[in-house]
Amino acid sequence: MFEELEMISERPAPFQFYTASDLWTDEHTSAQMLSCHLNEAIDLSSRNAQFIDRSVEWIASRFNIGKDTQIADFGCGPGLYTTSLAKRQSNVTGIDFSRRSIEYAMEVAASDQLNINYITQNYLDFETEDRFDLVLMIMCDFCALSPTQRRGILSKFHKILKPGGSVLLDVYSLAAFDQRDESATYEVNLLNGFWSPNKYYGFLNTFKYDEEKVVLDKYTIIESDRTRTVYNWLQYFAPDELEREFMEGGFFIEALYSDVVGNPYDRNSSEFAAIAKRA
Repeated sequence: MFEELEMISERPAPFQFYTASDLWTDEHTSAQMLSCHLNEAIDLSSRNAQFIDRSVEWIASRFNIGKDTQIADFGCGPGLYTTSLAKRQSNVTGIDFSRRSIEYAMEVAASDQLNINYITQNYLDFETEDRFDLVLMIMCDFCALSPTQRRGILSKFHKILKPGGSVLLDVYSLAAFDQRDESATYEVNLLNGFWSPNKYYGFLNTFKYDEEKVVLDKYTIIESDRTRTVYNWLQYFAPDELEREFMEGGFFIEALYSDVVGNPYDRNSSEFAAIAKRA
């Protein structure tokens, strides 16, 4: 038992493990995530419905979205952005490796008679011959990727964007990093049964890496017949660090905002959004 507790409490190196599929493709947790996506009142898997409506309006205006605008939404979930953007006559591709979310998005598209290209795939592996005017990565997905994965995704964005095309994404700020603390939590059926329909014992160990500006929420889920560990990594950014990564990927930062609604940049905001253009 002591050795098992030692393993549960062990601090890995930053981004040492990648377990995103355990969250998004597991039958039970993917259903939980979709439920959070579709809860219009909360900011969890997606932001609340009012925020998304304002965000889409701003994106449509900022990028002059209209007929034949080519848009790729990386991590589209159940299509909360893709649906609204397609209704503005843009040509939209949504990529997500949650089969459950994509199936829901496709049902909505069929009901609304929208021609949206949905792809069930880890967007790190996505390849296409199509070229886009705009790439979206919203809800701080970029922060969940390791430095190597971020270099790869920026290279992919550069490849699939038309000359002069743009990326819009949001990230967590250093102000938010300063608000995080290390902690250890144990609870029966941690997060109200989120991790399994069966009884389990859940451990949450939060580790903070000051030098790298990274936080790990490490979940260890112990059921009668299996034990799982899920690593939820988050990178926090200063604007100059994000700009450096974009420049190395062949982009330049055109503008910074506090969010993807277009509010003016505030260094004290917990998040900020960036528009980067393909050089």
